[in-house]
Amino acid sequence: MLVFTKKEKILLKSLNTPAKVQDFLNELKFNFEKDGDTFKSPLMVLRTKNAHCIEGAVLGAYILSLYGFKPLILHLQSTKQDFDHVVALFQQSGYWGALSKTNHAVLRYREPVYKNIRELVMSYFHEYFLDDGVKTLRSYSEPLDLNIFEKGWEREEGDLWGIDEELDKIKHYDILDKHQIKNLRKADEVEIKAGKIL
Repeated sequence: MLVFTKKEKILLKSLNTPAKVQDFLNELKFNFEKDGDTFKSPLMVLRTKNAHCIEGAVLGAYILSLYGFKPLILHLQSTKQDFDHVVALFQQSGYWGALSKTNHAVLRYREPVYKNIRELVMSYFHEYFLDDGVKTLRSYSEPLDLNIFEKGWEREEGDLWGIDEELDKIKHYDILDKHQIKNLRKADEVEIKAGKIL
C-alpha cells in the first residue's frame, strides 16, 4: 500500500480547519474523467492534483478526520436528467456545514450554520437545476461514516468503488412529494446565467 510523503504530510497538517480544506479543494483542477470513470483515494487525488465531486468530498472528509471530525459524506440525488452530487459534512458548535468540490458556480461550501442535515440539504435545492431551469434535487442520503471501511482506504492506489456502492445502498430521504414536484417553478434567466459562472 502507498504511503504519504513528508511533503504530503506537511500539506495535510496545514489544512487544519474546514475553511482551509475548502480553499484547497477549490485549487484542485476538476477531474472530467477523460480516460474513463475514476474514484481516486485521497492520496491519489493529492498526487494527480485533480478531483471530481465524490473524490473531493472523500478527500475533504479524510482531512477533517485528522482534526477530530467524523469523516462523513452525503449523497445529493437528482433526477435522471441531472448529475448527483456528494459533499463532506462537518459539525461545529452543534451546527452543520459542508465541503464541496464542483465545477458548478453555486453547489459549493456551506458555512456551519444549519441546525440539521435536512436544513443544510435544502440550501442546495434552489441552485440545483438544469440549463432549462428545471429544478432536479430529489433526495439525500443518511451521512456515510468512512470509518466503517477497512483502514488504509485513504492510501489505496486503486479506485474506491466500495464507497460509491455503499453510498448508493444507504437510506435516502425524499425532499419533495408528487404535488410539490408538479408545481415547481423553473429557475429564471438570471439564475440560469448566474449558475454558469465559473
